[in-house]
Order: sequence, then structure tokens, then C-alpha cells
Amino acid sequence: MTEANARVADHPIDAQFLERWSPRSFTGEAIPEAELLTLFEAARWAPSSYNSQPWRYVYALRDTPSWDGFLGLLIEFNRSWAKDAAAIVIALSKSTLLPPGRDREIPSHSHSFDAGAGWAYLALQAQLSGWAAHAMVGFDMDTAFAQLQVPQGYRIEAAIAIGRRGDKSLLPEAMQSREEPNGRLPIEQLIMEGRFRSDA
Repeated sequence: MTEANARVADHPIDAQFLERWSPRSFTGEAIPEAELLTLFEAARWAPSSYNSQPWRYVYALRDTPSWDGFLGLLIEFNRSWAKDAAAIVIALSKSTLLPPGRDREIPSHSHSFDAGAGWAYLALQAQLSGWAAHAMVGFDMDTAFAQLQVPQGYRIEAAIAIGRRGDKSLLPEAMQSREEPNGRLPIEQLIMEGRFRSDA
């Protein structure tokens, strides 16, 4: 079995999936914009229905004019640790798509699912590049729509803090015990052959 980060996979997988986790402790180190673009480039290659690529990202780098506005969108708990991140990203998805051969867009059933694939690629590339990414939904989405001037037809999916992982001692004491990779449900509770089982 594959082991990494005190995690053990039920079946053999690449160690990168166990090495990636979502820390809250960041060093405050700035991320060069070119390195952030590498993370977005990985996300760009995620799969999507009809290759519609519904993901969109709006971001702010620390110590730039947009930073305080993005940080201010987060709930107080998330703001207390994300303030030391290098970038805050708001991930969105476009709720319509243009299928091949059509002249009009139609509702996309999978836009959020596809945007999740983009987030996963971004998070794995961050891990491979020596950065960490932590997605969250604890932020003011209504204010984000207005502040970021998001048009109709888009869904705000998540906020993502990206930074260089720091020691847990940088966090408030109450958060330090949570600053470690967490586990997962046994695979038997997640997969079902033939039909859905409510006892899973």
C-alpha cells in the first residue's frame, strides 16, 4: 500500500495524492506571479464536458491593491490564517456551454463538477511546485459577486488560499492541533457495485 504524510491508501496510488493536503499555516512569503500562472496552467488542462472549460479564476496577490478586498471577503476564522497566504483566488464556473454544432449555449449540468476538476489539478500542481492550496467556502459570496463584478451566468464555487506552508506554531494555539493531514472514509463506504446502497 502507498504511505505518505502518516496516511495509508487502501489501494496502491501515486504518493502525490497522499502528500497533498490543505494546511492553514503559511509563511507570508510572496508567490511570483509566474509560479501562480503555472498553477492556473495545470488547472487549464483539466477535463470538462464538451471541453467547455467552465472554470474561471479571479485572484489577488498579497501586498497588492486588491489584497485587502479579497481577504475581507473571508469569514473571520478563515481571515485569521489566510492573511499569511501569498494569493487568494476566487474560483467560479460558467453555467452554460456551447456544444459542438450548436449556435446557442445551453445549461451545463456539470459546470461545478468540471470546475472541481480544475481545482484538483491546481491543488496537485501547487503541491508538486512546493506551494500549498487550501479551498474554502467560508466567505461572503454575495459580496464577492458585487465586488468582483461577476456577471450573471457564473457560479462562485470557492475561495482558495495559496502560500508556502509554514510551521503550525505560526497559527493561533486553538488551530495548531488541527494542522495535519486528515484521513478519508474507507473506500468501501464510497463505492457501490450495481446499485446505490443507503447503508454505505
